[in-house]
Amino acid sequence: MSPGRRGARVRPGLADATRGRVLFGGDYNPEQWPEETWREDVRLMKEAGVNSVTLGVFSWSRLEPAPGERDFGWLDRLMDLMHGNGVGVVLATPTSSPPPWLGRLHPDTLPRDADGRPEWWGGRQHFSHSSAAYRRHAAAITEDLAARYAGHPALTMWHINNEYCTYDYGDEAAAAFRRWLRDRHGTLDALNSAWGTAFWSQGYDTWDGILPPRRAHYLNNPGQVLDFRRFTSDMLLKCFTAERDIVRRHTPHLPVTTNFMPLWFGQDAWRWAEEEDVVSVDLYPDPRDPLGAQRGALVQDLTRSQARGPWMLMEQAAGAVNWRGVNHPKPRGLNRLWSFQAVARGADAVCYFQWRQSRQGAEKFHSGMVSHAGEQGRTYQETARLGRELARVGPEVAGRHGDAGIAILHDWHSWWAGDHAGRLSTEAGLPEVLHAWHRALWEAHLATDFAHPEHDLSGYRLVVVPQLYLLTDRAVDNLLAHVRDGGHLVCGFLTGVADEDDRVRPGGMDPRLRELFGIRTLHEWWPLAPGEAVECEDFRGTLWSEEIEAEPGAAGTVPYRGGELDGLPAVLRRGRAWYVSTLPEPEALRALLAGVAGEAGVRPVLDGLPAGVEAVRRGELLFLLNHGREPVTVPVPGTHHELLTEAAVTGEVTLGRYGVAVLRP
Repeated sequence: MSPGRRGARVRPGLADATRGRVLFGGDYNPEQWPEETWREDVRLMKEAGVNSVTLGVFSWSRLEPAPGERDFGWLDRLMDLMHGNGVGVVLATPTSSPPPWLGRLHPDTLPRDADGRPEWWGGRQHFSHSSAAYRRHAAAITEDLAARYAGHPALTMWHINNEYCTYDYGDEAAAAFRRWLRDRHGTLDALNSAWGTAFWSQGYDTWDGILPPRRAHYLNNPGQVLDFRRFTSDMLLKCFTAERDIVRRHTPHLPVTTNFMPLWFGQDAWRWAEEEDVVSVDLYPDPRDPLGAQRGALVQDLTRSQARGPWMLMEQAAGAVNWRGVNHPKPRGLNRLWSFQAVARGADAVCYFQWRQSRQGAEKFHSGMVSHAGEQGRTYQETARLGRELARVGPEVAGRHGDAGIAILHDWHSWWAGDHAGRLSTEAGLPEVLHAWHRALWEAHLATDFAHPEHDLSGYRLVVVPQLYLLTDRAVDNLLAHVRDGGHLVCGFLTGVADEDDRVRPGGMDPRLRELFGIRTLHEWWPLAPGEAVECEDFRGTLWSEEIEAEPGAAGTVPYRGGELDGLPAVLRRGRAWYVSTLPEPEALRALLAGVAGEAGVRPVLDGLPAGVEAVRRGELLFLLNHGREPVTVPVPGTHHELLTEAAVTGEVTLGRYGVAVLRP
């Protein structure tokens, strides 16, 4: 299900930049290179089919070398050079990396950590979202950029800042936090109630006494921590919208984006996506991870769902990254495979960090489309092949939507609340559980969207809730309505435990959910240690277990076998609602969810797929992706036209190592 974009105002979107193509390119940082290199870059870009570059992401000190000075000449020449060679420009505001003079002259622009220590210049993202001085200078450089280049024919899109991720516990942030809390809670009595300050004598009698959750002797108040995480996301969003509104005033016809980090903890991406014209993400699965493709698919499904249609892969690596303990390059063919996986799952832009690998600086070992090996290197040769192929399939795929009968529910507020330091287990965190449930559906070849728990779920036959520790009353009502209206629901453990203030619901789970699942009493939570498992009738459970007493006559239960929970239900079913109180091992979870999907009328994309082969439909196109190193033959009923080879195929398709086929009926 891919509903239309939100809101009454008609906004520009990704299609206004793609214009019937798949965008292909990446971050271009030519200020690192002499100008004679620029002409060589353009020649290689044209050979590789590059049609889009992002300029200016980290250029603030070059554009404003001293306070109030402007040096746009080099950027003028670059914009003209790109336009003259048919390459569109996604122009960035450079505000994620302020120049050293800003921190030196305005130390209040530097964020402070929970111990009060400033984060100094010399890296990047060293700005306080709450600093009035930072916002003034960011607005000024953004205003001048927008005014100068609004009419330039190379400009296709705006890119605000980069990977918003800054926390600030300093005094200016503390004042902003207090203002935010006043707006949210209204009165101190309401705040004290929401935070449960009766515990440990924490009641506040004045707003001025409230601080961010700085380092404490022991555990911070969980309500305070939750609200601070909400506040941080909102303040960073205000930074984005301030710059967005400036460029939008100059170019209301051009789309605006900023790039998410994949499944990043600190940003309520559902809310952010509502403020973007284009939803974009940076994606860096580990090429040595056997589940790297599934981890990529999860982020792609999530980003497509946030965009409610086509989205932009803003950054990926053509080879190795430089921030893991050991950084391996991508084996031959993997870059192409994962790029086509993104396109299959809705991407209308396939871009990289960065165009040319840096020779200096902190990321000189992070790969580029043109590696240190240059034009003859494998990395450039593979990316050039990919660019030519994307140019071929772009008109067939751009703007197309896919359909999914299953929604996975995810919410950042629930994640934030469930991540408090006083929880029962650090092993049962949401990312691990979310990946496990998505993996089960991915390996079952079931197309999956993501949704917020308060979204309209009427278009989905099956709703899956891996873990939503915090559920608002509206969200609970939404789940009940989904089942009442004929939908199927499967919920994992630690769901519905707390309300929106992180107050534990009566009975340890919302009573309405307990009734839905046939749970009379949730006696105790039994978290499992690393490597520990519980035996169940049909499988082994990991991470977690629960001491549950079912309602008399509850149907469809799978009991625990042996140990303290012997005979008690591990899985409960009442009608179309299922509750899973442990994390089944991968094969068992896949079988369980595939079985419920079948009951709900949701079928795999393609039957009879060999191990390691992924099938994805986007519009009328069928993408086949071989995630293995050995060739495989895939049965495909009927006759199709294969777009990459321009060949007709009937009955089956052979895929080589990391092979890709794009089939049109």
